Amino acid sequence: MSQETLKNEITLNVESPEACLRKLEFTISAETMQKEESASLKEVAGMVAIPGFRKGKAPAGMVRRRYADKIKEEMSRMIISAAFEKASADEKLDIISYRLPTQAEMDKLDTTKEFTFTITFDIAPEIKLAEYKGLKVDISGAEVDEKAVDERITEFREMYAEFKDIETAAEAGDMLEVAYSSDFELPEDASPALKRQVESEKNWLWLSTPETIPGTVDALTGVKQGEERNFDAVYPEDWRDAELQGKTVKYTVTVAKVQRRMPLESDEELCKKMQIEDLDALRKHISSGLNSQAIMEQRNELREKIYDKVSEQTNNFELPPSVLAQEVQKMLRQLASEVKDEAAAEEFKKDIKSHQKDADEKAKAALRRMFILRKIARDEAITVETAEVNAQIKSMSGYYRMKEKELRELLEKNGTMEDLQMDVLCSKVVDFLADAAEVTEKSA
Repeated sequence: MSQETLKNEITLNVESPEACLRKLEFTISAETMQKEESASLKEVAGMVAIPGFRKGKAPAGMVRRRYADKIKEEMSRMIISAAFEKASADEKLDIISYRLPTQAEMDKLDTTKEFTFTITFDIAPEIKLAEYKGLKVDISGAEVDEKAVDERITEFREMYAEFKDIETAAEAGDMLEVAYSSDFELPEDASPALKRQVESEKNWLWLSTPETIPGTVDALTGVKQGEERNFDAVYPEDWRDAELQGKTVKYTVTVAKVQRRMPLESDEELCKKMQIEDLDALRKHISSGLNSQAIMEQRNELREKIYDKVSEQTNNFELPPSVLAQEVQKMLRQLASEVKDEAAAEEFKKDIKSHQKDADEKAKAALRRMFILRKIARDEAITVETAEVNAQIKSMSGYYRMKEKELRELLEKNGTMEDLQMDVLCSKVVDFLADAAEVTEKSA
């Protein structure tokens, strides 16, 4: 039986238990089941080889007995495929995801009886859009003033500054060349890192946080070259070296040098460091960069404001339940991935209800955005080309320092390629809305 014929023979009943949920009950008559069983038997007979018979020439009864499971599997495949075609033919069903019949349900398949099974579909919500083209949006101006250029030059002076020896007392932010010892008894199997932590003939300590040795900022601020200081270092319970966790260690530190970061003394020296001709050229270079950055920030502001305006004018709608559940779990995993140590992990578990609420809110906002932009894409026939997806993968591969092929394989393996394509589509739609907006720049 052809796929088209089988599709037409299936009867369909649709239930709507929730706004974005459809339960489609498919029924196939006993007569149609027998015809499909014959077609599947013929298909299997043409694929298998039975001793004593040419391929496809074995008696039907023998093939049926030997390959009953294979025939049933082929029937299930054809029936499910035909059911999908019948469901997809209904243009009112904008299918987002689905859940197939359970194995127990399919095991009831009997070629002598009427067969009924259910496929549950999550469908896109009903979205009522207001006019979204030509919306009026106010955004910040993209001008770059001389003050911003001066501030960036100051940042460059500090960036290219060098540490130099000083004879005065050490202050916050200074760097010290030191030798130190302690009363901590090292275990025989101590790691090189642990040995260096408690004793060193030459090392560098910064008078800033995080501290290399707890308490160094307080103990060594005010010290001068050649001086010796004694202090107690109290190691926290979550210190990276397990042997030091919760311990108090007495240190003796001798300071060989005190160095301070000295800003460059002249613009000429800065230009030389940056390999730029002169100060005018540097200012033009900085101004150009700041201008590009301002334009990019202005564009991002426009993109977000235009979406917010479209969202405000769009009706509240229900979200597909299973899609929402998956997105909540995705958001929760993202929040959990930000936990860096065991102590933070315990706190995360204690406050799990708050995190679940946070994940739920973020998931709903993300899905609302996706469905609104998806609706506009369908109305405006905006699509994503393969080249655009490839360009996005190339950009991401640079960010994650992976080969494009490896990243693509990872996305396909994780099942996130469709998510990437949707992200590219949504970005195109927001650009479409931004380009169609009436924009007014606000003065700074």
